Amino acid sequence: MKELTISLDGEIKTPLYEQIYQYLKMEIQKRQILPGECLPSTRALSRHLQVSRSTVDLAYMQLISEGYIESVPYRGYFVCELEGVYQFNEEEIMQDEKKPGKLREYVYDFAVNGIDAQGFPQNQWRKISKEILQQDDISLFQLGDPQGEWELRQVLASYLHHARGVHCTPGQIIVGAGNDYLLMLLRVILGQHHVIAMENPTYKSAYRGFLELEYQVCSIPMDDAGMKIDELEKSGADIAYVMPSHQFPMGNVMPVKRRMQLLSWADEVRERYIIEDDYDSEFRYRGKPIPALQGYDGHQNVIYLGTFSKSIAPAIRISYMVLPEKLAERYGQRGSNFSATVSKVDQRIIEQLIRDGHYERHLNRMRALYKGKHDVLLAELKQMTDICQVFGENAGVHVGLTFTSGMTEQEAVERAAKQGVRIYGLSAYDTAGSMTADESQTVILGYATLSEEEIREGIDRLCKAWK
Repeated sequence: MKELTISLDGEIKTPLYEQIYQYLKMEIQKRQILPGECLPSTRALSRHLQVSRSTVDLAYMQLISEGYIESVPYRGYFVCELEGVYQFNEEEIMQDEKKPGKLREYVYDFAVNGIDAQGFPQNQWRKISKEILQQDDISLFQLGDPQGEWELRQVLASYLHHARGVHCTPGQIIVGAGNDYLLMLLRVILGQHHVIAMENPTYKSAYRGFLELEYQVCSIPMDDAGMKIDELEKSGADIAYVMPSHQFPMGNVMPVKRRMQLLSWADEVRERYIIEDDYDSEFRYRGKPIPALQGYDGHQNVIYLGTFSKSIAPAIRISYMVLPEKLAERYGQRGSNFSATVSKVDQRIIEQLIRDGHYERHLNRMRALYKGKHDVLLAELKQMTDICQVFGENAGVHVGLTFTSGMTEQEAVERAAKQGVRIYGLSAYDTAGSMTADESQTVILGYATLSEEEIREGIDRLCKAWK
């Protein structure tokens, strides 16, 4: 313990040493300072409290004489175990905050989020981080550009153009700590008076985020191509939030025709926008890659969201938003007073990873890794073709199963749990409230966090549970 902030009153009759003694005594009795903790030295505490050292010495000596603390030569003053010294009353003890109840343990968790634990590019990250910190550049520790460092936005603009067909300049890109922050910033740019349409079922985090931002949100049903345009027209929404590259949780890849219909909808009325969340766009296993929706937009109506959470690691907390030019100008007026939310060091590391080609090589390794798991999962699921059908398997790191045997989602989840396997019901992502667990016959299985062997064993258990 380095410091203790004690409110001392020099105007009352109680001596300062006694005020220090009484404070420490009560803190120890209430277990705010626990047995075994080291107190500040008398020199450090006297300097911190702006009192004489002898004042602190007197307080400590009184505590030692009463058995509350002990002096260990060459080490300092330590709090004693008070059993037998002080009788605690329950109301005097501040109870430790209770830990959340232990969650049910599963042998295999087909989690729909997360990444392969071995996939993080640790060697490159460590090497580049070391090189950057050895540059002795003091500007790294100053507050950065709230829009994101220019060099990172430069390489991002180039990468997005070549990899995703996104057309933008560095000035249209905003870097932030996660999509949640970028959506909050977007509210500042766009204002509050909008109605947002989201696919149903959908990505619950974004849905709840919009509600917390006090937007009116409406759920639009989907077909195999994605959000139904006729239903969107009826909704009265002026912003549509979509995931055309790999819709979560259904796994649909929006075809070009539906993309064009969506863009036409946005172009019909001034100040209509599409928020394109390019979820899981890095991982595609079949068919030709489809460029981002933003690349088809000739009228500056698409707001593009991307992140490194899936491709590198969720803990990195670096996302980016590409604004239409008119909104980028509005950001300069309304949003540029917000401080940067991502450290300049992390931004420099990501920039170097992309610039030197490490990021592209890392993505290729991850694609091969996830493709292997994807193929193992589909091969194992063939033994259950009589009870379920697979969908959404062409991209991303999760698939869906729809039961043809009459088994409900709730029954499937419960049977799996008895075999030590965790799976996820589709009804959890239903924002319209039209689907119950009993009515739904669909579950979601993610595979990024499991090894190929764990996938095999997990599916074997599911087979036993469901047949």
